Amino acid sequence: MKFGELIGSAVPKPFLTRVKKMLDYSTLKTKPTNFIFYVLISAVIVCSALAYFTADYISTHIGIIFILYLFTYIFAVYSWLGLNISAKASKVEEVLPDALQLMSSNIRAGTTVDRALIMAARPEFGPLEEEIRRVGKETMAGRSLVESISKMGDKIKSDDLKRTVELIVHSLNSGGELADLLDQSADDIREQQLIKKEISASVLMYVMFIFIAISIGAPVLFSLSSFLVKILTTNMNMIAKELPQDFSSVGQAPIRMGEAKISLEFIKTYALTSIVVTSFFGSLIMGLILAGEEKKGLKYLLPVLSIAVILYFATSWALDATIGGMMPQG
Repeated sequence: MKFGELIGSAVPKPFLTRVKKMLDYSTLKTKPTNFIFYVLISAVIVCSALAYFTADYISTHIGIIFILYLFTYIFAVYSWLGLNISAKASKVEEVLPDALQLMSSNIRAGTTVDRALIMAARPEFGPLEEEIRRVGKETMAGRSLVESISKMGDKIKSDDLKRTVELIVHSLNSGGELADLLDQSADDIREQQLIKKEISASVLMYVMFIFIAISIGAPVLFSLSSFLVKILTTNMNMIAKELPQDFSSVGQAPIRMGEAKISLEFIKTYALTSIVVTSFFGSLIMGLILAGEEKKGLKYLLPVLSIAVILYFATSWALDATIGGMMPQG
């Protein structure tokens, strides 16, 4: 993939370093230059197709539409990569207490620390198993156990794992009782996870309120507002057409009537834009409340936005089909 590496190498070094770090933390096994190349090529193809097919429905230059789609696509890829990193870290933190207790049991059974570490590598541990096996291979190849264990946090972005590795390294350097330390660390992590679950359960009502407000309340209100504007605009245009041409020139006329300048398409565009923006920030807030990280709320964005948009169009159609049929047509 020399051409891909050439394209990827053209990006600034700091950006390339950041992408490499994110790929190391994720489950993807590819070079950063190839990843950048694939993202750019797919972004150009997908965004060009979307801009071409939607240009007739959006009153904006196709170049601007393409740029907007391009930024949206890149942001979506970046968000997906961030969620992949968080999912990998969460999986490791979930099984970390079991791995620590398994290591402790092996040490108490009389095995050496490096052997106990290798024996703790189980397939159900997922990404953690890969790191444990990497440490085992490096120690068998002659590298220091402390040096190999110290690098376990380089592939997994987990604060719990980082603290545990620091404790293990400190214990190995000082000659402390490692088995007791591992058991205590496992108990502390389990207790911390239990507290997080209790906190998430206690704030669930706030999340439900935000979800209902964003996905149900906002689209219904926007559809009602759009319908009201449609009725008022139609009535004002009808009244303006029925009035005499010189009505506004009469000195005693208390009002001046004219056709409404605002269009229904503008109202729909404003409503949909507001729904998208509200859904985006609402999802971030839900992620912050439930998981303590805004980016973890991005996984709620698609379902929340889908429900809100579908409900907006469904409510608008229902209003037009019921009340709209009884209104005079302009």
